[in-house]
Amino acid sequence: MTVSAHQPSDARTIPPGSMLGVLGSGQLGRMFSLAAAKLGYRVHVLSPYDDSPAGQVADRETVADYDDLEAVARFAQTVDVVTLEFENVPTSVTNAVARHAPVRPSCEVLHVTQDRLREKQFLQSAGIPCTPFAEVASDEQLSAAINQIGAPAVLKTTASGYDGKGQAKIDSADAAVAAWQSLDNQPAILEGWVEYEREFSVLVARSANRHEIALYPPIANYHENHILDLSVCPMLSLESIVDEAHGIASAIVEQLDAVGILCVEFFLTTDGRLLVNEIAPRPHNSGHLTVDACATSQFEQQLRAICGLPLGPTELISPAAMANLLGDLWRSGDPPWSEALADPAVRLHLYGKTVAKVGRKMGHLTVLAESPQQAVDRALAARGRLAGQAAVGVETPLVL
Repeated sequence: MTVSAHQPSDARTIPPGSMLGVLGSGQLGRMFSLAAAKLGYRVHVLSPYDDSPAGQVADRETVADYDDLEAVARFAQTVDVVTLEFENVPTSVTNAVARHAPVRPSCEVLHVTQDRLREKQFLQSAGIPCTPFAEVASDEQLSAAINQIGAPAVLKTTASGYDGKGQAKIDSADAAVAAWQSLDNQPAILEGWVEYEREFSVLVARSANRHEIALYPPIANYHENHILDLSVCPMLSLESIVDEAHGIASAIVEQLDAVGILCVEFFLTTDGRLLVNEIAPRPHNSGHLTVDACATSQFEQQLRAICGLPLGPTELISPAAMANLLGDLWRSGDPPWSEALADPAVRLHLYGKTVAKVGRKMGHLTVLAESPQQAVDRALAARGRLAGQAAVGVETPLVL
């Protein structure tokens, strides 16, 4: 769904043929680079690592540490606009880039979303429903937070942390001190434990020069060991909350004054409330199914948004499921790809990572089918064949 936000803009359109800069060069940068090439753009990525997933397909790759601000400046002088593929880029880098080229989303958006405390404070001040939280930066604040939030709860470091890293569940008040010590007493927030019926995400894009907003259908997510395992769209049980979720996502992107694509992660609680869990100011793992299943992928939409092009349609072409492929599958060597691809509905996406580690995202499978349930069943079955066994992973969700 695409709507107009009534706001003028003087941002110029960045046409095909231009050089687009990407901070970070993992799989999100890789898929962005592939989408850019289809529209005739060139891509220059900046990364501390050589032979990166994005660098393998981008037109140019600058290998430099983020604290090498001279290299950062040289990189910025070669591009027409800069976007990012992960939010933990130091603000010193985005500030240095912004002296030479626009950064979308902006340094200000990054400042908010790369720190969990600032992000929660933004949501609270904007009147956006979110999980209850309290700041923890001292023993006294930890004690006060436990008294305020109660237990069970989740302690999360304010900076970095993803796929369950930098987090510790607290089942009782007595366990709070040990939990914080396990996180090296880093600045943190304590979040109340949420009983939820569904975890889901909404992708929302906002254009640079047209100030259009584009919203994707809610995508239901299932996790294993705190890592996204399976995403499915559509989810019939979410139909009644689509308008509310879209309204919240639109309010977030407008109040942040963000340009680009964002992912808003939600909880649908057991008593029917929507709570925002986190905001990712970039494409998201749960949105990978849009590459095959939507009229415009999240990566093409990111490009359209930052370049000031009209935003693309977001309609779902087919029910779809996406199953992550972790490094665990490589324990005995390369997985038997022909076993998965024997199903003609399976689309294989590999990220070009040379080292497979347990828990590391190496790729994903997407399946398009006549129904969400069929897509889920075939995706899990294909991944199971890669592991040399029956479908494994999350319990098959009831999506009908």
